[in-house]
Amino acid sequence: MYESSSPPGAIHPVVPAYEEQPRFDAVPPRAHWRYKPRKDFWRSKALRASAVIVLLALCGLLILSLVREQTGTEGFLVGLGLAVLPVPLLMAAFRWLDRVDPGPWSNLLFAFAWGACAAALVAIIANSFATHWIATATADPSSADTLGATVVAPVVEESAKAAAVLLIFLFRRRHFTGLVDGVVFAGFTATGFAFTENILYLGSAFGEDKSMGFSGVPSVTAATFFVRAVVAPFAHPLFTVLTGIGFGLSALATGRRRLRRYAPPLLGLVCAMGMHALWNSSSVFGTYGFYLVYGVFMVPVFGVVTWLAIWTRQRELRTISTELPAYAAAGWLAPEEPLALSSMRARAMARGFAARTGAAGTDPRGQHLNAQPNPYGQASPYGQPNPYAQPSSYVQPAPYAQPTPYATPSPAPYADPVPYANPAPHPNPVPYADPAHPPSPPSPYYPYVRPQPSAVAKARAKAASRAVSEYEAFATTLAFLRHRARRGAVGPDFEAREQELLHHLWQRKEIAGPALLYAARATGRVRVAPPYPYYGSHHPYQR
Repeated sequence: MYESSSPPGAIHPVVPAYEEQPRFDAVPPRAHWRYKPRKDFWRSKALRASAVIVLLALCGLLILSLVREQTGTEGFLVGLGLAVLPVPLLMAAFRWLDRVDPGPWSNLLFAFAWGACAAALVAIIANSFATHWIATATADPSSADTLGATVVAPVVEESAKAAAVLLIFLFRRRHFTGLVDGVVFAGFTATGFAFTENILYLGSAFGEDKSMGFSGVPSVTAATFFVRAVVAPFAHPLFTVLTGIGFGLSALATGRRRLRRYAPPLLGLVCAMGMHALWNSSSVFGTYGFYLVYGVFMVPVFGVVTWLAIWTRQRELRTISTELPAYAAAGWLAPEEPLALSSMRARAMARGFAARTGAAGTDPRGQHLNAQPNPYGQASPYGQPNPYAQPSSYVQPAPYAQPTPYATPSPAPYADPVPYANPAPHPNPVPYADPAHPPSPPSPYYPYVRPQPSAVAKARAKAASRAVSEYEAFATTLAFLRHRARRGAVGPDFEAREQELLHHLWQRKEIAGPALLYAARATGRVRVAPPYPYYGSHHPYQR
C-alpha cells in the first residue's frame, strides 16, 4: 500500500513493537524524582532566558532612545504607527510556511526581538562610526555616505541579523531541521530589523515634511511608506532568507564533511550581502535604477525563494506520508492516520471535528452523552442527537390529502420540540448551555434552535482541539526523526526520543484517532465504498 522512497542501502530503524498498555510509567515524572542531578546555577535555563531578555530589553531601550533623538517625539510616534502595519502580514506569512512542523513561539519571538533591538542597535552604531571614519579619512562626505550605504551597511546589517539565526542553530538545534526553519527564523529576524529601520526612516521623513510644510499624498512620508511598506516590504526578509537557506542546508548535511556544514551558511551570507548592496546602490543606475533593480533582480529572486519554500513545505508533507506507515504497520497508528497527517486540510478538519465533538459532550468515538437512539440505526456524524428524528408512532399522511383552509396547522412532521431531551437522568442534561442560563424556548416558526455553547463546552472543545493539535505535532516530529535516522543524521539518543514521542502519541490516541479517521475520509484521502440502504437487498447495478 505504501512505497518507500529511500535509496538502496539506506538505514531502516527498527520500529518498537506496539503494546496495548505500554509501561511508560516505570520512571516517575520529573517533579517526583527523589534523586535529581546537580546543576551549576549558570547552567539554569531560567537564568539564561532571563539574561537574554534583559540584554534584548536594554538594546531595545537604547535603540528607541537613539531613534527618538534623531526623529523627535512626534516623528517617532508617527513612524512607529506606520512601521507596525506590515509586521503582522510578514509574520503571518512566515508562520504559514511553518505550519507543517511549527516550532515554539519563543524562538520566533527571540528572532524578532534580536532583529528589532540588538541587530538594529549594532547596525546604527557601526554604520555611523564607519561612515564618519571614511568621511574623515577621505575628506569627502558625499562619497563616504555612498560607500557606507553600498558597502558598509550590507556587511554590518546582514552579519548582525545572521547572528540570530546562528544562535538558534547552535542552542536550539532540535528545532532547526531544514530549509523551512532557516527561512522562518531569518524572516522573523529581518522583519524585526525592518520594523525598527522603518521607524527611523518614516520618522525622519515626517520631520522633513513638517519643516518644509508638505502634507498629504505628495509628502515625503507618503512616498517613503509606499516604497518601504507597500512596494518592497519583503526587501530585508528576502536578503536574510538567503542566509537562512544556507543554515537550513547545513542542518540537512550528513556525514563528517565539514565543507557541507560550513560552506552553505557562509555562501548564503555572502549572497545576502550582495543582494543588499545591489538594492542600496539602485540609485547609482540613474533615474530608473530603482525600477530596474526591483523588476530584474528583486521580483525574480523573491519568486524563486517563495517557490523553494513552498516546495520544501510540500516535501515535508511527503516525508510524513512516507515515514509514518512504518508505525502504522507496527500498530502505533491507524492505517488512515499517515494519510490525514500529510494533508494540511485534513489536519484542520480533524481539529475542527475534535472541537465539535468535545463541545457536544461526546466521548472520543463520537457517541453523544445525551444522545437518543437514532431511528435509522446509524450514529450522527458529529456525535449529536438527531433533532429531526421521527417518533415510532409517527404516521405518514395520505399523499393527496389537502389541509383544511381554516384548520390550525400541525407541527412540522420532522420537528422535535425538545431536540436535546433525554428520558434517562444525566448529570449534565443540557450540554450546550449553562444550567444557570437555560436556552430560549423553540420558536414556532423555527422549531429547532441551537443553544449557545457554555463555558464548560468551550473549554471541552478547546481541550479536544489542543489534544489533536499536539498529536499532529508529535507525529510530525516522529516522522522527521525517523527520516533523519535513515539518513544517519541522529545521535545515540534516537531510541529514547522515539519512545518519548510514541508515549505522547499513545496518550492522545483515543481523542485524535477518530478525528483523523474522519478527516481522512472527509477529504477523500481514504475512499470508502458507500453502502446502498435505499435500493433494497441488491445492488442497483447487479443483475
